[in-house]
Amino acid sequence: MRRVRFAPSPTGSLHVGNALSAVINRREGDSMLLRIDDTDPMRNVEGGEEAILLDLEWLGIEPDEGPVRQSGRQDRYRAAASRLGRDHFGRTTLLREDGTATYHLASVVDDAELGITHVYRGNDHRPNEDLHRSLHEALETPAPEYVHHGLILGGDGKKLSKRAEGATVESLRDLGIPAEAVRRYLEELQIPRHDVHLDLSRIRRLAVEAIEEMSDGELALRAEIPPLAVPVARGARDLQEARDYATQVTEAPEPGPTTAPETLERFKQLVDEEPRAIVRELKAVGGNLRALRVALTGRDKGPELAAILAALPKEEALRRVDQALQHTQP
Repeated sequence: MRRVRFAPSPTGSLHVGNALSAVINRREGDSMLLRIDDTDPMRNVEGGEEAILLDLEWLGIEPDEGPVRQSGRQDRYRAAASRLGRDHFGRTTLLREDGTATYHLASVVDDAELGITHVYRGNDHRPNEDLHRSLHEALETPAPEYVHHGLILGGDGKKLSKRAEGATVESLRDLGIPAEAVRRYLEELQIPRHDVHLDLSRIRRLAVEAIEEMSDGELALRAEIPPLAVPVARGARDLQEARDYATQVTEAPEPGPTTAPETLERFKQLVDEEPRAIVRELKAVGGNLRALRVALTGRDKGPELAAILAALPKEEALRRVDQALQHTQP
């Protein structure tokens, strides 16, 4: 059985590179342990572990065990250091002056004691492999198989800052990207041998697909919109835009005059027709579709006009059109 671990430090929302490691471990492991590497108090962030747990749940990554916190296993690390008979291993510090373990010792002891057989992690950890193997040998514990994958870099090929757009799971969630799109993007990367650039355009295309695949009820729930607004939300590129589109039918625009009263009058004659038939007929007679959109939503851009007509109750559409006509000077 392939037993793996995902071991983030509690520094806040997951960097997309760490999220890639989580996805790889979940896919490759028969059993996955979540370990919180919190041995360095200078790096720990208040609420950092909770943010990680939220990100994993949002992505649909469920560990089989954990979280196990390294802060609660210091006795195990000190015992291992005593077996080695020193606080240093070569030039590497194993125990700090306060007696707490550094990353290298804690990671090796945990991998051995918790039965980890395979370690999937980013290329930035590749320089640690020889040291960790040497520590396992000195402790007479079996070393896991190490598999290193490429990192996710910024568009400039440099390290992707957590402050960059889309660099963390939380920022992607805030952008309205559905979890399925983020997970699908990370799955597509497989186990990259080389570093890759974050492709927000690809993630956004996957977001459109994810929204298209949602049922009406699920889209209403995920976008937090009323069911009647689902037709307009269907054309959105993300859940944030879906909510914005929904307001165009749920919130009446400020009344104002129209520049094309003849188009609105023709619309009133066609209102009982199917939405797409209305749009085709208005186009056929040279109607001002933009003026109708403005009368219905108060905006000149947004979802398809037919979708707006499908979402708006007929009575409400007529009320908004009549308001525009009433404010138009003869």
